[in-house]
Amino acid sequence: MIDCELPTEGRNPRTLDVDTLPTLEVLRLINSEDATVPMAVASVLPEVARLVDLAVESLRAGGRVHYFGAGTSGRLAVIDAAELPPTFGIWGRVVAHHAGGPGALSQAISDVEDDVELGRRDARDVRPGDIAVGIAASGRTPYVVGALRAAADGARTALISCNPHTPYGDEVEVHIGLATGPEVISGSTRMKAGTATKLVLNSFSTTLMIRMGRTYSNLMVSVNALNGKLRARLVRILTEATGMDARTCENALTEAGGNTRVALVSLLGEVPAARATVVLEEADGGVREALQRLRSA
Repeated sequence: MIDCELPTEGRNPRTLDVDTLPTLEVLRLINSEDATVPMAVASVLPEVARLVDLAVESLRAGGRVHYFGAGTSGRLAVIDAAELPPTFGIWGRVVAHHAGGPGALSQAISDVEDDVELGRRDARDVRPGDIAVGIAASGRTPYVVGALRAAADGARTALISCNPHTPYGDEVEVHIGLATGPEVISGSTRMKAGTATKLVLNSFSTTLMIRMGRTYSNLMVSVNALNGKLRARLVRILTEATGMDARTCENALTEAGGNTRVALVSLLGEVPAARATVVLEEADGGVREALQRLRSA
C-alpha cells in the first residue's frame, strides 16, 4: 500500500501520462524533473554546512563518520565512503553501514530495511565522539532509525532525508530535509531522491576533506604514488601546485617516499622531506597549515 503522506510516494501530476509518450518526450519529462533537484539541494546547504563542521570537529579529535542506509540510500553511502580513500588518502575514517551487508549491494534483500534491531547492532561500531549520519528518502526507515537511536548514546547524529517534515528529524542534531517531491514514477526514490542524496553526499564529504586539509587549492594532493601511472599524475600535480619543473618535482616525490603532501610542503617550504613530514604531522596533515607553521618558525 502506497503511503501518500510521504512526499516521495505521492503521484506526480506532471507525469500521469508518461506511459503514453514517445521515447524522447519521456526523456525530456524525466530531465525536467531532474532539473529541480539542484534547487532542493541549494535550500539545505546551511544544514549541510553544520554537518560538515561537526564532522571536522569529530575527525580532528580522532573520531569517525558513520553512514547508515538501506536500499538506494545505503548503496549511495557505500559508494561515497569507498571513493574517499583513493581520492583523499583517508582510510577508515568514513564508514558506511548498509542494511543487509555486502550481499544487499547488488541484490535487494527483503525486510532488512524494516529491521530496527539490525540497525542497533550495526551501530555498535559507533563510539563516543563519532558522528552517525542516517540516510533515508522516507526519513523514517526502521533500520536507520534504530541505528541513529542507538548511536545517540554518546555520538552526535544527523539525518539526510527527502521528507522535510519527518518527525524523526527532531531526534537528531542536524536534519537535512530535501524537498524533492513526488518522483516521475511514484515511489521510485532511486530517481530525484537518489540524485539529491548523491549531491548532498558529494558536497558533504568533499567539503569535509577540503576542511581537513586533504587538498591544496583544488588539487588532489593526498594521493600517494602507488604505481607508475599514478606517479606521473602526481608529478603533474606538483608542477601545477609549485610552478617548478617536472624533474625537481619527481626528485622531491622520491625523497618523500611517494607522499605527495610531504613533497609539496618540502618544495614550497624549502625544507627537507624529513622536516616536511614532522610539520605535517603537527598540522594534522593540512598542507596550508604546515606551510604557515614553517613561515612562522
